[in-house]
Amino acid sequence: MNYQTVIRPRTGWFDINLKELHRYRDLIFLFVRRDFSASYKQTILGPLWALIQPLLTTVVFTLIFGNIAQLAPAGVPSFAFYFSANMMWSYFANCLTHTAETFTKNSHLLGKVYFPRLVMPISTVISQLISLGIQFAIFLAFWTYYLIVPSGLLPNTFIALTPLLVLQLMLLGFGVGVIVSACTTKYRDLAFAVSFCMQLWMYATPVVYDISIIPEKWIHLYMLNPVAPIIMTMRYAFLGLGAFEVKYYLIGWAATLMLVSLGVILFSRVEKTFMDTV
Repeated sequence: MNYQTVIRPRTGWFDINLKELHRYRDLIFLFVRRDFSASYKQTILGPLWALIQPLLTTVVFTLIFGNIAQLAPAGVPSFAFYFSANMMWSYFANCLTHTAETFTKNSHLLGKVYFPRLVMPISTVISQLISLGIQFAIFLAFWTYYLIVPSGLLPNTFIALTPLLVLQLMLLGFGVGVIVSACTTKYRDLAFAVSFCMQLWMYATPVVYDISIIPEKWIHLYMLNPVAPIIMTMRYAFLGLGAFEVKYYLIGWAATLMLVSLGVILFSRVEKTFMDTV
């Protein structure tokens, strides 16, 4: 007898149906619209908060770390130095933290209707792109001003790598976020540690300081942080600060792909008992 539909248990390590995810692409964009609108619902300024928060953070970084602590390098505007890193770090941090809690926050949906569970974290990282786009537009406005008024900026052709840098941050935030979300379904304590760990991670990344302050003997260990080459490349491309290190950039991509693969594999295993623990 020929059957039209055959239901089998998922037993492999990589049980992600990419064709199924593609079929649910409309649901992904519905979640994107829901996530973005819910973030600013019942607020007076609405999406302007996506601009106000990084601007205020950049001003604080410029005053405290740039002017008082003197951690910003000479030769480039401190505001552009901090804004270029802050918007990239904010996108990565938001992707990770929102992805890490997406399953626990949407647990009321998981038991009512079937859809590929990876739809939710995918929609999360895409929705954060809207905020990044707003911030990047403002950064380009300041950047253009600093180019018109000579201020030491030396942009170069590595600006063309910007989409790859954003893609890498997206994959990195998705991968680490899925790992954390898969673990927090059973160990809820991890949810409280995420924000603290993100603060430590930021200070282990050249966001508030320049890479030049890192001792030479520690630089190879330091650059194992996959976010560090992204920030360095961003600053080099738009500001002409530092240099583009191919080996560190490729190591960052290798670490990113490894974390994404680990996250998907771990999620595949946890998904089988997902509703029993979420």
